Amino acid sequence: MQTKVSNANRHSGIVIRSRTSTMMLSMFATLASFYVAGRLWQDAEERVLLTKELDRITGQGHSAISVDDTLKIIACREQKKKLSALEMELVAARQEGFVSSHLPEKNSISNKRPLVVIGILTGFSHKSKRDAIRKAWMGTGKVLKKIEDEKGIIARFVIGRSSNRGDSLDRSIDNENKETNDFLILENHVEAPEELPNKTKSFFAYAAENWDADFFAKINDDVYLNIDALGNTLAGYVDKPRVYVGCMKSGEVFSEQSHRWYEPDWWKFGDGKTYFRHASGEMFVVSKALAKFISVNR
Repeated sequence: MQTKVSNANRHSGIVIRSRTSTMMLSMFATLASFYVAGRLWQDAEERVLLTKELDRITGQGHSAISVDDTLKIIACREQKKKLSALEMELVAARQEGFVSSHLPEKNSISNKRPLVVIGILTGFSHKSKRDAIRKAWMGTGKVLKKIEDEKGIIARFVIGRSSNRGDSLDRSIDNENKETNDFLILENHVEAPEELPNKTKSFFAYAAENWDADFFAKINDDVYLNIDALGNTLAGYVDKPRVYVGCMKSGEVFSEQSHRWYEPDWWKFGDGKTYFRHASGEMFVVSKALAKFISVNR
């Protein structure tokens, strides 16, 4: 009899504990459901608020962009506020006397990077040609400066020195340059017809060292240039680092002294007697990288 009562009590305790566990699990499940529903509702409200904020900022009715994009826009607005605050601090610092040494001074030379530096190869006796170029397209004084500042095109007459340094030829060029200020005088180059290739090389080397331009052009003093057309043409090559614009040629080497184009060094070209392909013509242009190469390897 005692055994039956004991078994009944044990069975009753198991049932009670089972019911308690079930109720606890049900309560936890209900609470978890409420928690998840609450978070989803909260996220939905945040999305609605962000969408309304974006509509207010952009003035649009319904926005089709994501919440991430909205957050980026709001972050950009915060950065704009910080930038405005920094600008105000900079103005205040300037008023107190703090001025950057890198700020350009008034009436200083323009910092605009030149598009092209043009070297016009000329000679001592070519003043009439120089005057014609100044009148036709190059200009002088304020006109020349305006072309440099607005178009980024710098033009200079290129000449060396007389073999009798300091003679009347040199003095005439110096006097002309005092009036026009448009010469590039190569102090280490001696003017001579056979030295024209070296003169061109010296110009490119000097110009590359003294101007941070995109291109460097060589022309003769009998060329009438359309600078607007030149600027538009070169603008299409700015993104290309190594550019040559102009004629290239090669041809027969003449070893007969009686020939008009006699080559004194004809023996250097071998049995074929043919010039290697090289830059030639009244005008050609090289990019900054090629001008620097000439300067380094001159």
